[in-house]
Amino acid sequence: MASLSSQTHSILSSLTSSPYSPLASPSTVPRRASVALVIRLQPSYSHWAPTTTTTTPAPSDLDTFFAQDWAQHGEPEVLFIKRASRKGDRWTSHIALPGGKRDPSDPDDGAVAIRETWEEVGLDLKEYAIPCGNLPQRLVTTHWGKKPLMVLCPYVYILHTHAIPPLKLQPTEVAATHWVPLRSLLAEGQRTVVGEDVSSRLANQETGVRRWICRLMLGRMMFAAINLLPTESLHSAETPAPDTGANAGAVRVEDNRHTPPTYTSRAKALASRVYRSDIFNQYPVQPTEGPLLLWGLTLGVIADFLDLLPPHNALTLWTYPTFTPLDVRFWVWLLTYRFKERKRVELQAGSSVMMSRPSFGGASESLASSESAKVGVAGKGGVAGKEVEERVDETGLHGLGTGSGVGGVDLGVRGRKAAVATMLEGYYDIVRRAVGVALVGRASVLVLVMWMALRRWRARRGGGRFVR
Repeated sequence: MASLSSQTHSILSSLTSSPYSPLASPSTVPRRASVALVIRLQPSYSHWAPTTTTTTPAPSDLDTFFAQDWAQHGEPEVLFIKRASRKGDRWTSHIALPGGKRDPSDPDDGAVAIRETWEEVGLDLKEYAIPCGNLPQRLVTTHWGKKPLMVLCPYVYILHTHAIPPLKLQPTEVAATHWVPLRSLLAEGQRTVVGEDVSSRLANQETGVRRWICRLMLGRMMFAAINLLPTESLHSAETPAPDTGANAGAVRVEDNRHTPPTYTSRAKALASRVYRSDIFNQYPVQPTEGPLLLWGLTLGVIADFLDLLPPHNALTLWTYPTFTPLDVRFWVWLLTYRFKERKRVELQAGSSVMMSRPSFGGASESLASSESAKVGVAGKGGVAGKEVEERVDETGLHGLGTGSGVGGVDLGVRGRKAAVATMLEGYYDIVRRAVGVALVGRASVLVLVMWMALRRWRARRGGGRFVR
């Protein structure tokens, strides 16, 4: 079986030779952003990387780089950042990739990823990395996919040397960096879910009665996530402490080193001090480090890359977003059951038009776009004719979903959508109906209870009059 290093080499070579097609910005939303998926090879103990010198030329292409003995035995790792906590930031304190919005001075989307990586973590991709193409661009939306926010453009790089200068974190942007092995991202045991309070997004307001009602009715929303196990982490000592407002819960999920203690944690600490006879708090209990959870938009980008790696089983580990209340979760499960089965068949059984690159489960994804594009393919040696109906795909709630893959309608390698985006295409439409059915059911039960109570009250009142 090929090593993960050689598989990474093959995938990066393919991405370099045939990049994904760019996605034009909607006329109403010209904003664009780029992120850098930076990969490094961690040398193994028995095949350590040689010390580089100024006279040693850096590899300029992938074949030269992976021809080195240490690179063939290295362990691929991905660079993640933990965003600093900032009030008003839609993705505050989330695990993300280095990147940011495009400025008018940037020549193209790729230059944005290079510039932002240098500004945020002090890594010069022009000097220490080999560009390896891009992943599918996506339209980030909000309001259940109805309002576009920006176009996200992921670019892939691999460091051609293990000896890079220490990272320099921008304290107002980045709280920490983490190198995470690709092997652990593929591990089934690291898959989990994360709960998020999306009431402010659903109610379209940060505070108020609508948000309170929305939270009361729908509770929290659960999303697929990966529990990261970094091999190397760097924390910024200058990063401000997370806020204690509405985002404090989200911060505590990923990193609670600076989070103020809650009533529960204080009670546990007091019980611990009493149990250890430390009532004077001479030996305070240190706060527990929270898990690093990769989810949402960044997980969608990573899933696009994991989609290309064997054993192509990440699709079976995916969890569809849902809500915590039992009745809402039941209706979401019931109304999306056939939808999920159809998506599973489409992605695992393949289609008549096979792509040259495997997806999760090793299947084609071309059937997933059949509702939005009608494609006619000529015979062997012929020309493909295409009739396309454009649609604005959705990413979920304020970008909390995985995003919509694009790639146009070309039937070539770059004409397909990403697996997770295919799975979610049309899912939120059904979720909206399921939420409506659940709320109607609650209202019906409430009306029935009130009617029975009124009927019983009238019966008691009538019986009392008869007795007198």
